[in-house]
Amino acid sequence: MLDARELRPVEHLAARIEGPDLKIGVIGLGYVGLPLVHAALDAGLGAVGYDVDPKKIELLLAGQSYLKHGAGDWIRSAVECGRFVPTADPARLAEVDAILICVPTPLTEAREPDLSYIISTARQIAPHLRQGQLICLESTTYPTTTRDVLLPELRRSGLEPGRDFFVAYSPEREDPGNHSWTTRDIPKLVSGLDPDGHRLAVALYQRIVRHVVPVSTTEVAEAAKLLENTYRAVNIALVNEMKLICEAMGIDVWEVIDAARTKPFGFQAFYPGPGLGGHCIPIDPFYLSSIARRFGVTSRFIELAGEVNTSMPHHVVSRIGAALTQEHKAIQGSRILILGLAYKPDVDDARESPSTKIMELLLERGAEISYNDPHIPVVPRSRNHNLPALESQSLSAEVIRSQDCVLIATRHSEYDFNFIAAHARLIVDTRNATRHIIESGARIVKA
Repeated sequence: MLDARELRPVEHLAARIEGPDLKIGVIGLGYVGLPLVHAALDAGLGAVGYDVDPKKIELLLAGQSYLKHGAGDWIRSAVECGRFVPTADPARLAEVDAILICVPTPLTEAREPDLSYIISTARQIAPHLRQGQLICLESTTYPTTTRDVLLPELRRSGLEPGRDFFVAYSPEREDPGNHSWTTRDIPKLVSGLDPDGHRLAVALYQRIVRHVVPVSTTEVAEAAKLLENTYRAVNIALVNEMKLICEAMGIDVWEVIDAARTKPFGFQAFYPGPGLGGHCIPIDPFYLSSIARRFGVTSRFIELAGEVNTSMPHHVVSRIGAALTQEHKAIQGSRILILGLAYKPDVDDARESPSTKIMELLLERGAEISYNDPHIPVVPRSRNHNLPALESQSLSAEVIRSQDCVLIATRHSEYDFNFIAAHARLIVDTRNATRHIIESGARIVKA
């Protein structure tokens, strides 16, 4: 039997991936990275989790999760037995066989792709990169990023890609709050920059998830992820525009959608709302339109969808103003309670939430705002909005009665809309949450 030191890096890594002691490193322990660690541990692998936030590492070392989505006792037991090592020391990444990068890819203030997290992560990896490692990017990004942005930074290690180490791309498909599809159950797109990297990445993910879908190039995998989320953004823009048309005509758009979805083919239901939220849908289409411009293509359809969706918070505020006018009040000086700061039901994630933009617009117009969200006790700090340090208010009858308007922005399952409608004066409903309420003390306006 050959000593492992006599094997070429590709052979050594292939043996490690197939062996019992495979260990991965995950960079970025957020809504994508932490569930990925959980999936790897469930599959019998060891994991080093790296994050630059020392508070996250401190909580994980104490066996605690900072995420409601995917939280559980697995953290404490995995840390105690040594199978999961949370760390803020990038040197620990030299211990692992594969490094999976799950860092944010936001937008700049000019709504252009911001790859600074990917670049800085690659520069952290490079000094500790060793022979026989696989580096796989999972962050959503535009085609060519893995090849033209990540790879050159990793070359700074002095090692040769495709010979000493290997690079791949496999886009995350995490859906916070979705209990039907776990990280292990969601099919995984995978591709490598070269044949060896491709084969190794496929073999690695076959150890972690149940269904791996190999594609021919990293650019295909990158583009596929953007298509998935742009598809949603464009269709949501369509129903948002349909909502505006139906409002002008006095038609209930929600009933229209319910009627259309009875067709057993050729139609998939999407629903309107106060705007887009989350870490993917509001951002990814701009990644696609940006790379399109570099290749001389104007993505007019995608950019128009973006304009429609980003205008929805303004439309909601306009509807609030019109509803208050009928009560002989103005937004200025009115007490307005926003129900739901999270961008979707039953999660604690407020990233890109339309509620934050609505709150900003209401403040600009002189409203006295408050909010309730059972999952978000205080307004999180963000570079994307400027809100006061608000705390979630109780939903007592007294609090509801004291408001001039209650805005339903997120349809959390904890909300008792019958109770809310019984005590509110005016409700502006952006989620059709009040559709089954027959008797109400409140005047209900759809928005």
